[in-house]
Amino acid sequence: MQVSDFDYHLPEELIAQQPKEPRDESQLMVVEKRTTGKIEERIFKEIGDYLEPGDTLVLNDTKVIPARLYGAKAETGGQVEFLLLNEVALDTWEVLVRPGRKVKIGTTVLFGDGQLAATVKSRTDFGGRVVEFDYEGSFTELLDRLGEMPLPPYISQELENREDYQTVYAQKRGAAAAPTAGLHFTEELLNSLAKQGINIVYLTLHVGLGTFRPVRADKVEEHQMHAEYYEVSSQTAEVINRTKKAGNKVVAVGTTVTRTLETLGDETGQIEAAQGWTDIFIYPGYDFKVLDALVTNFHLPESTLIMLVSAFASPEIIMKAYQEAIEKEYRFYSFGDAMLII
Repeated sequence: MQVSDFDYHLPEELIAQQPKEPRDESQLMVVEKRTTGKIEERIFKEIGDYLEPGDTLVLNDTKVIPARLYGAKAETGGQVEFLLLNEVALDTWEVLVRPGRKVKIGTTVLFGDGQLAATVKSRTDFGGRVVEFDYEGSFTELLDRLGEMPLPPYISQELENREDYQTVYAQKRGAAAAPTAGLHFTEELLNSLAKQGINIVYLTLHVGLGTFRPVRADKVEEHQMHAEYYEVSSQTAEVINRTKKAGNKVVAVGTTVTRTLETLGDETGQIEAAQGWTDIFIYPGYDFKVLDALVTNFHLPESTLIMLVSAFASPEIIMKAYQEAIEKEYRFYSFGDAMLII
């Protein structure tokens, strides 16, 4: 399967630069995957029309940290940019570095006039670095003060409010990018769905390189995902298992939720509480075990994200839906509109 099979042309003006206000006023494209690929156009706050009492909505409660740091090499003053990915041990992180070729093992980088220092300990297999931080006080407070929200490169406008790049239910710090399908929910909409009888449960996957790493290979099967950390509680697992047994729908909000559930699901669609690392790569041909419906955004061409949604529907249905979204000027990518695949 060729990576180029998942390419499409997107006019630059359709890349959303700011979130919709209110969030649940985004457009919602509803795609029927089981039969004809029928498409309906709705508003996101109407998503409850497609859910029934007893269905379960699964959300990722990860919280984006200000993971982008700008500093200078202690010896030369050369400018360096870090993107924090995963904390692998106390004060030790995997990071992406620019310019990477000039940051060698043993290099020390200073941030905030030396309030925070990082020494490079080793290289990673994806071209990043493992660094150990040295500081006084609270690392969290320093990061909040010195770091910037790691917006994707296609968003050129600065955010006036950091919370615009967080879901309203974000709780557990650790993500380098937002689980963007969840950005469409408001507290009012979640309360309304709960009153409708929809179960709402949470898991955590700290979004990192595995989600947004570009596919460099020509063939889909040759791409290797980078592992990301997840946690699923016994309460969440119990509700999902009860939903499956009752014949109701498990609805994943986003590709990160999808990857976590499918990592844990057995052949009957049941899961167990767990925590660990997943590098699951879902592309067409994958046999879904847990998922019954998916809420997602419109993704970059040739990305692992568009491959995942194409696996859940089909490449033909997804490419048809994307073309219609372009023709009708939907907003794309992180702050863009939403799709519900049922």
